[in-house]
Amino acid sequence: MKSALTLALSLSAITAGATAVAEAVTDDDIAAQRAALAEATEGAGFGPQSPRDLSVLTGDNARVFARAPAHTEMNLCNIHFHENAEHKGGQFTTYTGNGDGKGAGTGFKYDGTLTEAELAPYAGTVGAGKYGDLQPGDTIELHYVHTTAQVTPGPTLGSCLSEAIGNPQLRVEAQVFVLVNDDAALDFTEAARVEVVGGLHQAPGIPTDTGTPILYPGSTTGPSFNEAGSPLQVTWSVRPEVVKVSIRSVETWLADNVFDEKHAHGVRNLVVNPALLSPIN
Repeated sequence: MKSALTLALSLSAITAGATAVAEAVTDDDIAAQRAALAEATEGAGFGPQSPRDLSVLTGDNARVFARAPAHTEMNLCNIHFHENAEHKGGQFTTYTGNGDGKGAGTGFKYDGTLTEAELAPYAGTVGAGKYGDLQPGDTIELHYVHTTAQVTPGPTLGSCLSEAIGNPQLRVEAQVFVLVNDDAALDFTEAARVEVVGGLHQAPGIPTDTGTPILYPGSTTGPSFNEAGSPLQVTWSVRPEVVKVSIRSVETWLADNVFDEKHAHGVRNLVVNPALLSPIN
């Protein structure tokens, strides 16, 4: 059981796709991927999928599952982030483009404006990987993944499973950040700090002042699911407001963290098929 679920999880939010963006695909290419997703999931019983437009409150997916407990009652098991926001909503509705069709160069960015100083070039290469590197002005969506399993935080979403519980409840607290060249901005290492609170692994630095989180039932994400359904059930809690974070502190965290994160991950196409969306109450 664990090996099958671990495989499914490893194909989710942390799955890497192609190398950095070469040439953007067309709208027809994205439409073809969405059609392939619809065909692959039709009649198969998949639950609601993620990411989604948070302003769309309707959905026709008939699969239901229990909402996961509050994240303070679960174990933090993994932290990772995607370059550009996977979700659309709140202060991140500006589409960056279709990208390469494999997770790079797509998603949504911060709608606000930044100062010339905040956008000043950073003297360093931050998070260089399959999707390029990070620069001041870039948007990231951070996923704090929680599980009802008794686990220790670690690399990949496989850390959210245990031998004792192969099908734990999963919850993602999502926060969108914009990177700025300003050491006075939020310290990312504090936002991603892990400690044990009341016997549970927690991230006490999760922002609490970025608006009322939007709750909905969905799935794991990542570009490997552009044409295939994710089989995992996830309770999502997405904060609508963006926080400015010091790019230097992101560089520091990427150099040393228990999750073995070295770079940003790719973005799954926004799910728009009503048959794959849950209603948001």
